Amino acid sequence: MKDTALTEVHRALGAKMAPFAGYNMPIQYEGINAEHEAVRETVGIFDISHMGEFLIKGEHSLELIQRVTTNDASKLKIGQVQYTCMTNEHGGIIDDLLVYMLDHGSYMLVVNASNIEKDWGWLNLNNLYQADITDRSAAISLISVQGPYAIDTLQKLTKTDLSEIPYYHFNSIELNGVPNVIVSNTGYTGASGFEVYVENSEAKALWDAIFSAGRGFRIRPIGLGARDTLRLEMGFCLYGNDIDDTTTPLEAGLGWITKLNKDFTAKDILQVQRDYGPKKKLIGIEMLDRGIPRHGYRIFNAEHEIIGHITSGTQSPTLKTGIGMGYVNIDYAQLGTIVYIEIRNQFHGARIANLPFVKR
Repeated sequence: MKDTALTEVHRALGAKMAPFAGYNMPIQYEGINAEHEAVRETVGIFDISHMGEFLIKGEHSLELIQRVTTNDASKLKIGQVQYTCMTNEHGGIIDDLLVYMLDHGSYMLVVNASNIEKDWGWLNLNNLYQADITDRSAAISLISVQGPYAIDTLQKLTKTDLSEIPYYHFNSIELNGVPNVIVSNTGYTGASGFEVYVENSEAKALWDAIFSAGRGFRIRPIGLGARDTLRLEMGFCLYGNDIDDTTTPLEAGLGWITKLNKDFTAKDILQVQRDYGPKKKLIGIEMLDRGIPRHGYRIFNAEHEIIGHITSGTQSPTLKTGIGMGYVNIDYAQLGTIVYIEIRNQFHGARIANLPFVKR
């Protein structure tokens, strides 16, 4: 089990630690609901250093990225971030990821922790262009600061005007006296905020400085438990639950990052799926009866026929009701359709709901 550069910080803060994607990670500190509320109302700080970072450089770096990802990275400008995914030969999602354009011919890919080895292998397998690929995952710490007061907190640590960094853009700045820190206006919570990439040797000092800067805004450390409830309220996919090697981006509602006007792995398969429509679709579920739709629970129609399954679910701290995501037969994917979730051998009413559950 791997530690991050901040593991001892979490232990000192009393975090409940647990294995996640091969790392010893904080699941919660004072409680998921309290941490969730802090991000929605004030500001929270996360350690997400388990994420992977690959640098791709060279004359043909863009060609490699275009070959393996579904979005069109040629549209990126220096300082922009793009959400995309990699597909296998069958159109299934190998991983969803972020592409950062650092400079001409220089990019950073940010991948899911559980997929670092798989993604690394896939990139190298497809590196027909001899691009220079470096795995920096073990050397970089990633700290996320999220919530209405995230910008006020971080602004205390830099002379750079953070309000000038648009959504899904980044800048390399001096932060807390450390030069060339990547500060990105991105996040996985639906709240405003930033993600900060820093060398491991600077991680603890930066965490402490952010914590000190945010004290007046009631900053709280946030674990992966609240990170999950926050992303679920926004309808963001979690790899391994809502998307995987067997689900296509079109089935997962990610057609907007699937650009069929360029070549990439399994483009032809996805073109056919777009022409004829997918047979299943990822949808939102909102409970009408009491109960929480959990991962793996089956979804039924009024005749008690199985029409799908839940991929993620929780009791929404904001809405105070059970919410979830899951795949259903396309015939039942229309908004407002009444369905039934099997919970402990009983059927509980629910409806197909719009995503996100909570507006940004």
